[in-house]
Amino acid sequence: MATVSSPSYAELLSRDFADHSELLRAHAAEHPDKLAIADEDERISWGELDALVERIAAKLQADGVGKGGAVAIVGLNSIAYGAVFLAAIRTGAAAAPLTTSATPEALTAMLIDSGARHLFADPAIPMEVPAGVERISLHDLNAWLPPEGARAAPVQVAPEDSFNIIYSSGTTGTPKGIVQSHQMRWNYLSRAAVYGPDAVALLSTPHYSNTTLVSFLPCLGAGGTVVLMKKFDARRFLELSERYRVTHTMLVPVQYRRLMALPDFDDFDLSSYRAKFCTSAPFAAELKRDILDRWPGGLVEFYGMTEGGASCMLVAHEHPDKLHTVGQVAPNSEMKLIDEDGNEVPPGGVGEVVGRGPMMMTGYNGRPDATRAAEWFDKDGRRFIRHGDVGRFDKDGFMILMDRTKDMIISGGFNIYPSDLEAVLAADPGVIEVAVVGVPHADWGETPVGFVVLRPGANKDDVLTAANGKLGKTQRLSALHVVDQLPRSAIGKVLKRELRDRLA
Repeated sequence: MATVSSPSYAELLSRDFADHSELLRAHAAEHPDKLAIADEDERISWGELDALVERIAAKLQADGVGKGGAVAIVGLNSIAYGAVFLAAIRTGAAAAPLTTSATPEALTAMLIDSGARHLFADPAIPMEVPAGVERISLHDLNAWLPPEGARAAPVQVAPEDSFNIIYSSGTTGTPKGIVQSHQMRWNYLSRAAVYGPDAVALLSTPHYSNTTLVSFLPCLGAGGTVVLMKKFDARRFLELSERYRVTHTMLVPVQYRRLMALPDFDDFDLSSYRAKFCTSAPFAAELKRDILDRWPGGLVEFYGMTEGGASCMLVAHEHPDKLHTVGQVAPNSEMKLIDEDGNEVPPGGVGEVVGRGPMMMTGYNGRPDATRAAEWFDKDGRRFIRHGDVGRFDKDGFMILMDRTKDMIISGGFNIYPSDLEAVLAADPGVIEVAVVGVPHADWGETPVGFVVLRPGANKDDVLTAANGKLGKTQRLSALHVVDQLPRSAIGKVLKRELRDRLA
């Protein structure tokens, strides 16, 4: 009886939709001895990775995990973490990576929200595991795994099936679980051509972040190699770049800033780099310029949301005159600006960003009201996702972000965009980093207050006087506070709520 050969990588990638697991199996069959993933302790080939993923998936299936289920994971980046994530997908369940920086109570709440009955965790993670949930150590998978050679039963996934649940980085309450489908994740593989089978991607942001997954999955999808850092360290990052001849990376702005500030940055050989990507937080124009000048390879900034919607891309090396923007709307995406009443603003106007495209979430897990609040529909009934940002398009169609809608300050009836004030403060040679927030004011409703990290010798009062001399009357800062560092999330976003809480 003739056997039917499995589809090749090239054939799978040419389809409008296919299963990620098929793609990974194809790479394992075509180049089993090639390095697939390396972390700071181990290395694993494509053949070994596929066998490990298969064993994990087989055990999960034996425990009753399958379509409609979820598998929770919490820990630092590692080969074991990546293998469990891929195995969850192979069973048809959703992978649910949990935020390591959350409190133990929030972690337990996320675990319950996901519905997972298995939690794969680093031993050091402190959290209560509810009855009925099995906790498995990511540091000792062998104690839980079935014998070598165990095979998972084939699973047929549909485009609309859940691929993963990513939890938002909320600072209060239970973060919302953002459900993304297999089709949405397959659409990301259109970026696989950016990587190619000879790509080596160095990733140092946490695995629970979409920032990491948008590079991890396409690089593996292309048959490339992924190098994982457990925690970011600037000098170690550059050492690994040299050692593995890294071609691609995804970093957040604060990581770029720390790398470029190293006194011996220029001593490292980074000539293997083809492309560097950035997302997740405001990316200063002067920092982009420094990277273009001193780091080989292209620089591309992505603007978008984990929830999806539209994306913008700034190919910085092709548009050095647009570094103050986040680029143009990506192909197959559509972006509009709306006013407070939900009406589209005229060309050139400022408005809230809404978008639609191939990377849209299914919704928030078990939260239909929150899902509806995140949606906007145009006059033709088409669904858009609210980005929560205020922006405007310049005459060439490049998006200029003003601020988060929740961070906009309304003082005396005037809209004040913190980013405008931050730009003035950041231009002061004595300022390293800055954030501006709005605080309650008895007369004006709100007033802007600044927080700065200063260079040695800089004087706070001089910085405040100089900034207010350049700002309009309604924009002037009522106070300026010096801090050692700005509070940030694990992927580098400034936590302005914490700054407001300090003042309260």
